[in-house]
Amino acid sequence: MIDLYYWPTPNGHKITMFLEEAGLDYAIHPVDISAGDQFKPDFLAFSPNNRMPAIIDHAPSDGGEPVTVFESGAILLYLAEKTGRFLPADMRGRKTVTEWLFWQMGGLGPMAGQNHHFGIYAPEKLPYAITRYVNETNRLYGVLDRRLNGRAFIAGADYSIADMACYPWIVPWKRQQQDLDSFPELRRWFDAIRQRPATLRAYEKGEPLSNRPTVTEEGKKILFGQTAAGKP
Repeated sequence: MIDLYYWPTPNGHKITMFLEEAGLDYAIHPVDISAGDQFKPDFLAFSPNNRMPAIIDHAPSDGGEPVTVFESGAILLYLAEKTGRFLPADMRGRKTVTEWLFWQMGGLGPMAGQNHHFGIYAPEKLPYAITRYVNETNRLYGVLDRRLNGRAFIAGADYSIADMACYPWIVPWKRQQQDLDSFPELRRWFDAIRQRPATLRAYEKGEPLSNRPTVTEEGKKILFGQTAAGKP
């Protein structure tokens, strides 16, 4: 059994996508990031960056004590290694998947996240910041579109954790002020993953939480006002 500490954000969806694809038993523990759940001491004990998702694996492959993992990319790698799925065994294939996993973690996710922040949540609309991150998101869409030319999935013929990492960050393409139809290879890939039964199940798991009220002004202070001292 895996305990998944989760909220229905792109990073949260990555993990439910894997768990549903692999058919692993798991239980969702909501971490309401707008209410400050990420600052609770019991959560910080295994997710010290006060971010979800995080997991506790009660049946690790070494048969030892439960294993905790935080950071969505690290969780995907851990689960792929645990199950022997969605990560090639050969050195070259593994290299390619991890390249694109890290590309998402270091590029697509942070840049799209800033796009969301300045375009939707920032109290002051700063044209320079909005243009900067909309353009960078557009550039990254182009990188992925070119990569997918002639390939079914990001790493080649097989679906992998690189695809699971990237897909949830393309789902909000409209709020990122992008035109998905301008990227035909990306659109083809996106539609194929959207129709996978495991993807549908993963997003259904988040629907009850997604239907909660939108982020309040107090929630914005919690989300965006953190310093080294922690919760504002």
